[in-house]
Amino acid sequence: MSQHGSSDGCPAAGAPADNAAHLLIVDDDRRIRALLSRVLSEEGYRVTTAADAAEAMARLKSLSFDLIVLDVMMPGEDGFSFATRLRAGASELAQVPILMLTARSEADDRVRGLETGADDYLGKPCEPRELALRIASILRRAAPRAIAGPPASVRFGDFSFDLGRGELRQRDEVVRLTDREREMLRLLAENAGETVARETLAGSGVAANERTVDVQVNRLRRKIERDPANPLHLQTSRGAGYRLLVDR
Repeated sequence: MSQHGSSDGCPAAGAPADNAAHLLIVDDDRRIRALLSRVLSEEGYRVTTAADAAEAMARLKSLSFDLIVLDVMMPGEDGFSFATRLRAGASELAQVPILMLTARSEADDRVRGLETGADDYLGKPCEPRELALRIASILRRAAPRAIAGPPASVRFGDFSFDLGRGELRQRDEVVRLTDREREMLRLLAENAGETVARETLAGSGVAANERTVDVQVNRLRRKIERDPANPLHLQTSRGAGYRLLVDR
């Protein structure tokens, strides 16, 4: 397996553009560092790696990063402690987005990770596509908002949605949507990567309630997800609503 980013901390070689987002991968497993470097370099990111928290801090002090992909179980300082230390600092390092990627995927671990200030938490093993979507979503939320307003269209996987026409396509084929599905998908696309509350998605009218929102979301998932029970694009924000993860 080729390795575009290496454990010596050098940025990924090859294709990524000079202005591509720069990711720091922190994991004590050399094979996982190599795999993540390859996958994320192929997604167009610049990648630098570190084997532990001490090496990661050295990289952070000498280079600028747009996001940290952080393991939890590492020798020395663990990921929870490292994230807490970064967030408690007074420098700009406290603002760098963090995605925790770890085999510790129990609910208590996820809660603890998010309480440290991590922006997202993903269990190992994970689908490379889901990892790329999560990273893209975090980077989008961290970027300054454009004044121009919502995009004309969004892409996610094999699908594209034109917000103006309300048209959903899978490659070249138009996917039929009901009026409610179209309205909900437009709201989600206008706020791509952000949680849209159930109340907002419910809209108005006689059939407007949170239960019908869940039903409509399940129908949408059957149209846009390979596995509706484990959605990659249209995700639940527990207790809050739903969010649509789109491509960069």
